[in-house]
Amino acid sequence: MTFTGFQPAAIQFLADLAASNERAWFQPRKAEYERLLKEPLEGLCAALAERFAGAGVPLQADPHRSPFRIYRDVRFSKDKSPYKTHVAAGFPMTGAPGIGGYFSFGPGMIYAGGGMHMPEPARLAAFRAAVAAHPDRLRALLADAAFVDTFGSLGGDRLSRVPAGYPKDHSAADLLVLKEAVFSRRLSDAEAFSPELPDLLARTFAAGVPLLRYLAESSAGATT
Repeated sequence: MTFTGFQPAAIQFLADLAASNERAWFQPRKAEYERLLKEPLEGLCAALAERFAGAGVPLQADPHRSPFRIYRDVRFSKDKSPYKTHVAAGFPMTGAPGIGGYFSFGPGMIYAGGGMHMPEPARLAAFRAAVAAHPDRLRALLADAAFVDTFGSLGGDRLSRVPAGYPKDHSAADLLVLKEAVFSRRLSDAEAFSPELPDLLARTFAAGVPLLRYLAESSAGATT
């Protein structure tokens, strides 16, 4: 299973799917979807497994488990469109549930990133407690040159005010309002079309490893 890069036609397929998001359009083109998107994504995940192992990146990539299904779960959604208009894969961090990396490929939105997305309350509480106790540890990681050059800053949903239990003027107030801790970088079409994408992504995720380790450590004591 060799990754040679996504094709420009893969972007067009997803754009066409967005315009005709229905089973009658997709089913006759399922083989095209598999050739242009499913199989290259699986190849990318296989290549990343090798890169992660070689570089000591503690993320798990698997061509069968990492890719997400193209089918949407519409049970509780008002939008009954049956298909996603992008493809994506997740790379969980070894020994750290809820923390890992992510890659998404779609028209006008190709990116890679990771972190702790939508954590359960106990994990979020443990993270906030660690930040409140030693905010300089997280600030140092966010100021690291490799992290800044790759991702810029930490993102994610935030509260409008400091959570209950912490003083409003806490020195880490800007960090305590985080509801999740995620980071990402945009990729160009040319980067996604390149056979060198696995190497680029491996370097990208490597820049986030120190923060991923911190997130894993800071929330290790969480209980559900």
